[in-house]
Amino acid sequence: MLEIKFFGRGGQGVVKASQILGLSFYKAGMYPQCYSLFGGERRGAPLVSFLRVDKDKILLKCEIENADELLYLDDSLINPEDIYNLLRPAGRILINTHQSPDVFDSLKRFDLGFIDAQAIAKESGLGKTINTAFLGAYCRFTGHIPLDDILWAIEESFSEKKEANREAAQKGYANFSPY
Repeated sequence: MLEIKFFGRGGQGVVKASQILGLSFYKAGMYPQCYSLFGGERRGAPLVSFLRVDKDKILLKCEIENADELLYLDDSLINPEDIYNLLRPAGRILINTHQSPDVFDSLKRFDLGFIDAQAIAKESGLGKTINTAFLGAYCRFTGHIPLDDILWAIEESFSEKKEANREAAQKGYANFSPY
């Protein structure tokens, strides 16, 4: 079973990102389980979304304690001390940031990847909604899902700005940087 935790802020598309990724895994023949934790906070408030994926039906109904992957759509939410308790030892971390990878040296024991999804979203006409650019980078970083499955899920998930979101995912894939 693959367990993924998403961290971001309201308005970035964190919940939608986990749903799109879950739909992509479903298309690939897997069983996804997706849910989020947030209250009635306003835009910009921190939130967490969870995604479990397995080849078999998932019967577990609890929070993810130690994830295989942590996905940070907002680098200001990263606390290296917390990460050691949130992520399995051989885990992966994908970070949306415009900062130099050297800023994250304390996390070098993990598999790290970086994308400036904010710049891509802005360039694609999506404003601060960075989810699809981020998911394009995720495809390249992990290799779990082909980009075509993400593009299909984007088509299924959006009624407006489909082409802009597809473009952002493709640019995210092309501009991903490993550490």
